[in-house]
Amino acid sequence: MAAHEELEDDDETEINLTPMLDVVFIMLIFFIVTAVFVKQPGIDIDRPTAITREVPQGGAIYVAISPEGEIWIDGDAVEMSAVRLQIERLHSENPEAGLIIQSDARARNETLIAVMDAAKEAGMADVLIAAGEG
Repeated sequence: MAAHEELEDDDETEINLTPMLDVVFIMLIFFIVTAVFVKQPGIDIDRPTAITREVPQGGAIYVAISPEGEIWIDGDAVEMSAVRLQIERLHSENPEAGLIIQSDARARNETLIAVMDAAKEAGMADVLIAAGEG
């Protein structure tokens, strides 16, 4: 009878999956934390082309100007009077980030200059204008 009990014990053995699940969850957390989240302004822009261009290092705050003069920051349309406050808020969240203005080729220069002035008043030191490949 003892031999019969040993066979039943062997049939009931299971593989413990807990350590494997722990490793999978740790890897998942690692990939989520190290993923780069790129914030886009919220609309598609037809940027003017340029022969020379500078690629920013590190994080960036994106502002888009549509052909109709709409200003988009962080996926939301923003009135010109609120641009400075939005840039200040985003700059306080990430002080090392620069500002990249993506202005459509058909947008008015006055809107671009107003956004640049608002960024400088908000304390942004690095203000770049995005250009397409020339």
